Amino acid sequence: MVLAISVLLFIFIGSLLYFLGMRFWVSPQNVVQRVLGEASDSKTKHPSLAFREVLEKLGSYVPSNPTDLSQIQKRLYSAGFRLPSALKLFLGLKVVALIALPTGMWMLCAQLGIGADSSPLLMVLAAGLGYSGPNEVLKHLVKRRRKRIARALPNALDLLVVCVESGLGLDQAIVQVSREMQNSYGDLSTEFAITNLEMRHGKRRSEALRNLGDRTGIDDMKKLCSTLIQADRFGTSIGSTLRTHSEFMRMTARQRAEEQAAKIGIKLVFPIFFCILPSLFVVTVGPVIVRIFTELIPMMSG
Repeated sequence: MVLAISVLLFIFIGSLLYFLGMRFWVSPQNVVQRVLGEASDSKTKHPSLAFREVLEKLGSYVPSNPTDLSQIQKRLYSAGFRLPSALKLFLGLKVVALIALPTGMWMLCAQLGIGADSSPLLMVLAAGLGYSGPNEVLKHLVKRRRKRIARALPNALDLLVVCVESGLGLDQAIVQVSREMQNSYGDLSTEFAITNLEMRHGKRRSEALRNLGDRTGIDDMKKLCSTLIQADRFGTSIGSTLRTHSEFMRMTARQRAEEQAAKIGIKLVFPIFFCILPSLFVVTVGPVIVRIFTELIPMMSG
């Protein structure tokens, strides 16, 4: 037990020192080198690149189904990881977790004195957690990013309406909204910037907008993209189309809020029944029960 606590304390102190060194020593040096033009002459690598290269090598040796790899790649894109080596890094991280968690569980079982009949089961559970844990974390990151994009979409739609009605075309409006929302809503700004790059590199507007809806995976964004594609195909006014869709989104958001408010009464039944009513019974009925056992029952038996 003492050895396990010592190992955990060493890992915590080492991680803390690594973070502080990266934050206050390595990063300022890199910034100074870039400003002075010395980064190109330096041949030293960043300390985190060694671990990254190890993960890439481990990920390149992992055998996987091409269908599964394409699904993981789509999830990485949806989560915002668009580096060419993102897939290998993710697979390497799964390998490290698959090895590290059972090893740590074996050391913990050895220190706690758990019998040989239970330790294999715990190690198998730890291995399953190491295999499926990165997938669940990736799903959580995708959901968080989609929520951020969905939260930023009404403001972006209002900015699109203002830009289009002020005389800009749809392409220039997308560029302007991407610039204006870069600091406040970085995820949606990145998606708009990618759409602009696709249109600048020769893709048709309808295809670029369809890719925008597929990348985000949000129903409201897909509806907006399909509305813009239809308006562009039939030659209707983009400004009036965006304004109508903005009113539709506000009405839909209001209905969703009313739906969530209507569910509050049902959701409060279980906390009230299991948390509030027992304490209320203890406060109201408890003194009466105590007096019954201390006064009434002795008097009846006497």
